[in-house]
Amino acid sequence: QVQLVESGGGLVQAGGSLRLSCAASGNILAINVMGWHRQIPGKQRELVALISDDGNTVYEDSVKGRFTISKGNAKNSVYLEMLSLEPEDTGVYYCKADRVIVLRGGDWFEDNYWGQGTQVTVSS
Repeated sequence: QVQLVESGGGLVQAGGSLRLSCAASGNILAINVMGWHRQIPGKQRELVALISDDGNTVYEDSVKGRFTISKGNAKNSVYLEMLSLEPEDTGVYYCKADRVIVLRGGDWFEDNYWGQGTQVTVSS
């Protein structure tokens, strides 16, 4: 069983910063992509940023220049550094691991996994 555990959410004033962390655990051989998505009230869940195993990154347009995704010091972990936060960034942030190679029942499988989500609230 693979688990993604997020931390670092909270309440911050506009213009402030937060850093989210996500660590994956379980019988993992490799993770091809890790990323952050968010659920803003009244909107569909959207991609915020992702980083591939070889370090390539992708960002949603509204966070470019403010958010930075990076691999964590621990294996199978990722950070999201969020600067200049805006009230529009308020939402639940979910860590996702894509194309995870896991050992299950003696065989290797590829699957995707979500974290439980962490609340980010930016006050004006």
